[in-house]
This record gives sequence, structure tokens and C-alpha cells, in this order.
Amino acid sequence: MPQRAIRFSETTDKCIRDVAAKRGFSSPTAFIRHAVEQELAGHKEELANAEQRLAAGIEQVRLEVLPLGRAQQALFALVDSLAKVLLTCVPEPVGDAKEAAVAKAQNRYTRLVKSAGQAMGGDSKLAMQELVNRGEG
Repeated sequence: MPQRAIRFSETTDKCIRDVAAKRGFSSPTAFIRHAVEQELAGHKEELANAEQRLAAGIEQVRLEVLPLGRAQQALFALVDSLAKVLLTCVPEPVGDAKEAAVAKAQNRYTRLVKSAGQAMGGDSKLAMQELVNRGEG
């Protein structure tokens, strides 16, 4: 077996001898060997526990995000259907009225997006603001 030479202060050495005697170890070296083995096994166990907690946390987040993705897909489908109905049922303006109608529609769209952005909070508000800025540019 490989050997290691470890130096301890006199106070630490006295504590090691006292604890080894109290706990029934055959020698202070046996106590040190046991303490090192326990420490090494403990780190493996702590790592396994941390991995389990991390995996459980990731699974919980996945379960919370999954319904959000479904809701987003449903909302997209609803907006897509609404756009199709509007585009199908609303006639194109004719002649000179088309330019005025497009200008009014762009103005209404900008107001709609700004209104939606004001109703939102946090990161969603920033994303909506980027949309408004892109629409104005």
C-alpha cells in the first residue's frame, strides 16, 4: 500500500489521538484512514445527489414549458385563422382609395402594436418594443 506522510500541529494530533481512542479505533492512523475514506465517499455521494437535484429541476422546467409551447402554437393557429378570414372577406380598395387605405391601416397597426406593448410587462414588453421600432423604420 502506498504511504503518505502528513504533518499535523500538536493540537490537531492530540485531537486525532483523543477521537481515535474515544471511537475505538486501533490507532490514530486507522482513524485518519477512516476519515479520508468517509470524505472521499461523501464527495461521490454529494455529487450524485447534486446530479439528481439538477435532473429533477430540469424535468420540472420541461414540464412547465411544454404547456406554454402548446399554448403558443394554439395562439399562432388562432391568429393565422383570423388573418385568413380577414384577407378572404375584406375586399381590396379600388383605385385611388388604396393608397389612403394602406396609410390608415399602417397607422392603425402601429397603434395596435403600441397598445399591446403597453399592456405587456417584462421581457415581453421589450420584444414588443422591438417590433414597434422595426415597424417605424
